[in-house]
Amino acid sequence: MPDLREGQWQLTYDGDGTRPGAALTFGTLSTSIYLLSEPAVDYAEGTTGDAPLPLEDGVRFGQDTTATQTISFELAVDTVAAAATPAGRHTANLGAVDNLLATWDAAAIRRRMGAVATLRTMQGGRIRRTYGRPRHIAPANSRFTRQGSTSMVATFVGTDTLWFDDLEESTTPTAAPAPIRGLKAPLTAALSQRVPAPPQPPGAMAVAGTVPTWPVITIFGPGRNPALTFLGPGRTPWGDLAQRMTVGLDLILGDGEWVTIDPRPWARTVLRNGTASVAGALTRSSPRMQDMVLPPGLQHVRYSVTDDTGTSRATVAWRPAHRFY
Repeated sequence: MPDLREGQWQLTYDGDGTRPGAALTFGTLSTSIYLLSEPAVDYAEGTTGDAPLPLEDGVRFGQDTTATQTISFELAVDTVAAAATPAGRHTANLGAVDNLLATWDAAAIRRRMGAVATLRTMQGGRIRRTYGRPRHIAPANSRFTRQGSTSMVATFVGTDTLWFDDLEESTTPTAAPAPIRGLKAPLTAALSQRVPAPPQPPGAMAVAGTVPTWPVITIFGPGRNPALTFLGPGRTPWGDLAQRMTVGLDLILGDGEWVTIDPRPWARTVLRNGTASVAGALTRSSPRMQDMVLPPGLQHVRYSVTDDTGTSRATVAWRPAHRFY
């Protein structure tokens, strides 16, 4: 069963050891923090690379980039049913407002470079998420606070304009060669050495969504010079998946060691055993991290590594991306 109900929202982030994390669910009457209106999504103006044409009319369009999105909530903190007396409802409401302000302050992440919170919602029976930070929040003090209800306006700023499926998908590409089957009598012309691949071989990735998404790659040792080659979703004139990019590392991994390549905008890290950066080990043939994306469609990934034990492996995990929740 999903942990959210239709129309609910949830803000979560991890603690930092001193300040606690949070898991705040709101949006419906059952949460006691409900929406007074539908959330407003505002897209910040991006950056354009237009340049005027010298001594003539018009412009030459350059590279344009999008900015981010701001989700605004008009909330009511309701504690009317928390006590039987006006004084009890007032006290309960003041405490609920204080808790909401502390959660939205997000002190555990706003002092850490790159740290983000997760904002999830169930709409139309499916759960999607975006990443960013809670920002502005303001209570509207009124005489209704004494009766157990306070209106508030809160905003959440995303890292970009994308929303992701809540369920993470993954595949484990194999480093072993494909099995080759021998000839079987009687032989008939014309003979061919091409062996058709199975419809869903190890490493096949059916990437859903409407826009490209970032994969999180984890490579486990032992092995030397591991690399993953991504093919598709386009095909060559011969019907084979076209090679699109290769992500490789120029290093040696011992048994029990691993490297995680995380090209997502809020991460952009290559960490060995989760701590030490080995970003300099990315091979020159590897694309820039901002270009390590998976376009929607059926694709395939192949894993290659020098490993005498045959136990090295890799995983590729991703969440399908969309433009709206």
